Amino acid sequence: MLKEFAIELVFVVVILLLFIVGSGSSILKSQILNPDYLFSHGKVAVEELFDNIANDRVYNLYKTFLYFLAIFFITIISYCAIRLLEIRKKEHAHLHHEIHEYAHKKEQEEQAHSGAVSKNEHWNRVLTYLLSESSSDWKLAVIEADTMLDHLMADLGFKGVSLGDRLKMASQDTFHGLSSAWEVHTIRNKIAHEGLAFELSKHEANRVIALYEQIFHHYGFI
Repeated sequence: MLKEFAIELVFVVVILLLFIVGSGSSILKSQILNPDYLFSHGKVAVEELFDNIANDRVYNLYKTFLYFLAIFFITIISYCAIRLLEIRKKEHAHLHHEIHEYAHKKEQEEQAHSGAVSKNEHWNRVLTYLLSESSSDWKLAVIEADTMLDHLMADLGFKGVSLGDRLKMASQDTFHGLSSAWEVHTIRNKIAHEGLAFELSKHEANRVIALYEQIFHHYGFI
């Protein structure tokens, strides 16, 4: 509709110009100003002119649009390809890191397992009780470890009827970890005297056995 309006407007303007600038009877009498000629040929010419202009503009716009569209998609494809390479590189690095971490963790677990298994069968029994899910076994682990401490101090030459007597004979200079030994021995006595009434958590059991272990490792007892 806009195209037809423009054609009609141009057509009217051309006619007016011909009337304004035209001079002499030759022009006025010429076929150019003949209404039949103008309406039969002039309108067709103007339509063809507009069609050619429109077609050229549309074609140029179409080419420009395709050009920018091609650039847009080439940019998107290039960006996606670069991002894909970066992602694959990061995935490869992450996978390599995970494999390294897994191998390191397995190595640590194997070392911990080999370290947990001692040549001292008595200590192995302590660890077996400690790894149990029963609180009664945790108490047995403390009692067994305390018995081992008694044997250690006897081997070191401390005299006494009980472990308490041997601890009294020792000092900080003559026995490494004496304060820790007193602490764990006191807990052992509470377990022995109070029995089921004494509450021992898994965390506390682990802490107590760790104190025994420090003493035993210092003297090479395990």
